[in-house]
Amino acid sequence: MADNRVGVWLIGAKGGVATTMLTGLASLRHGAIPPVGLVTECEPFTALDLVGFDELVVGGHDIRGGRLGDEARRMWSESRAIPPELLAAASEFFAEVEPRIRPGTLVASGERIRSLADGDAAAVVETPRQAIERIQRDIEEFATAERVRHVVVVNVSSTEPPPSLPIPVDFAEVEPTLDDASRCPLPASSLYFVAAARAGASFVNFTPSMGGTPACLQQLAVERGIVQAGCDGKTGETLLKSVLAPMFAARNLEVMSWVGHNIFGNMDGKVLDDPRNKAAKVRSKDHLLASILGYPPQTHVSIEYIKSLGDWKTAWDHVHFRGFLGTPMTLQFTWQGCDSILAAPLVLDLVRLAERAHRGGERGVLPWLACFFKSPIGVDDQDFARQVAMLHTWATSQCGSSRGA
Repeated sequence: MADNRVGVWLIGAKGGVATTMLTGLASLRHGAIPPVGLVTECEPFTALDLVGFDELVVGGHDIRGGRLGDEARRMWSESRAIPPELLAAASEFFAEVEPRIRPGTLVASGERIRSLADGDAAAVVETPRQAIERIQRDIEEFATAERVRHVVVVNVSSTEPPPSLPIPVDFAEVEPTLDDASRCPLPASSLYFVAAARAGASFVNFTPSMGGTPACLQQLAVERGIVQAGCDGKTGETLLKSVLAPMFAARNLEVMSWVGHNIFGNMDGKVLDDPRNKAAKVRSKDHLLASILGYPPQTHVSIEYIKSLGDWKTAWDHVHFRGFLGTPMTLQFTWQGCDSILAAPLVLDLVRLAERAHRGGERGVLPWLACFFKSPIGVDDQDFARQVAMLHTWATSQCGSSRGA
């Protein structure tokens, strides 16, 4: 019988989302926690023959040194988010994964992310082409060594700044620039994508970074026979926007302005303290209202780094809307959630669903995963309920397909 194990390759493997996911995966394997927050543990997904938690093998890239267990424990020491007993129980799993972490690339990653690098990654000097070849080799060696039947690469690293050069529509025009970082238009996240595609690994972009979004890279995914999904996991304030905005549209209430202030103190918050990196995140959070409402209200999104908050993200939103007889009214809400706790189960969901889609013969962008993302590739409809309906329609259509598909 073929080995049913599936590889999970994490970009940003020592970050908060990754180490929280690893803690959760270890806990799920031992039955120490219920699967709260995991969409794939609900109907109709339980009938899909998804890869089991004990069949997932994890490796990855990171630009920082340090040990996985130490990074995971920050979720308790700095954010009081993961119970110490779960961290202790996951220590053997961290030790198992640790040798599979490789130095990430700093090519086209931006100054703020480069400033965080230490250890082996900081010493690597390479061209974009060399970075792609090295990352591809790491993924392929991982797949061979661990005897996995497929690898899903997940980008859970910090947000990079938007690229400064235009991306050609034909990858053949990108190819000659790969030997010169000053001419290459691809940011680091897209270099990871190209490497994953060439290694035959599917790709999930949980960040606002570019990844496989450009048309030339979407075509590359089809040509290489992989699936991809993204961008920017939808876990908090934007999730609420995608649920509440359709209410205003359905009742024909005019939203005049929608202001959101966000504060948090984790590593992503530190990176987003740089205006260049922040620009990509704000754009991802701010664009969906016009799509849902059919007109652009006045909007403002702020993101501020407050170190003492750790992984706890707080958002205050003020919605000014007009009703019958032109009377103005207000909706205000506060959202506070632990960023990595909200994101980690969705990463596991996306790995399981992407692998199932690839096993079922799908290739290229998976639009039915739109409900997981702020800026879903290939989908303009931002209404959360309709996005979830797309996901359920796909799942229902797949019920009955076997693991050997």
